[in-house]
Amino acid sequence: MENFSAKLTNGIGNLLKQIPRYIIFDAMKRILSLIIVSIFCICKQASAQFETMKDSVVMLYGVVMTADSLDGIPSVSVSIKGSGRGTITNDQGVFSIVALKGDIIEFTSVGYKPKLAEIPRNLEGNQFSVVQLMVVDTQYLPMTIIRPRPTREQFERDFVNMTVADDDLEIARKNTNEQTRRALMSILPADGKEAANYALRQQATRYSYQGTTPPINLMNPMAWAEFIKSWKRGDFKRKN
Repeated sequence: MENFSAKLTNGIGNLLKQIPRYIIFDAMKRILSLIIVSIFCICKQASAQFETMKDSVVMLYGVVMTADSLDGIPSVSVSIKGSGRGTITNDQGVFSIVALKGDIIEFTSVGYKPKLAEIPRNLEGNQFSVVQLMVVDTQYLPMTIIRPRPTREQFERDFVNMTVADDDLEIARKNTNEQTRRALMSILPADGKEAANYALRQQATRYSYQGTTPPINLMNPMAWAEFIKSWKRGDFKRKN
């Protein structure tokens, strides 16, 4: 490998020796000229971009005032939209900020409607002044009634007479007591399951006494007790 490198180096050296020197000097001049022209073009382009950037920078200053009384509004947020840069007005509503031509300036303040202002792109010079008027943003809040603090006697009276809503346990207890269930039985019709059970019981009673004389409950004390309970409950009253 070392012998090959040495042979290659010697071969290149011998080839350069055979080339005339004026050809080598001419090639070097051409390369140097191309390098100088490239550096000049790059510098010229950078200078043109710098001049363009320098011409687009604008010193923006002005004052923010109320539209009705022309009073300066302090602490107004003056921001360049989309750039994250901004400032606020002083006590007299005056501000100043560096911006670019074509930027949109946003004015916002609590209690006033937001405003937008655009710096002209064809502005001549690097200064631009603006007098921005802002309109009051009226907010209608719901009415609030402020009452005096109650006395001890009023608090005790209201606390004693206060109606406390039933919890789930109390609601369940009221819905499952005997009176409520009987009232629901008297007004609610039987569902399918209850009707089917009643029909099956009637059918079973009829089959159990088939071929015989069914007993008469006139002498049955349990039947009389159930009849008296039903009479007291009003089960036999005519329902409209």
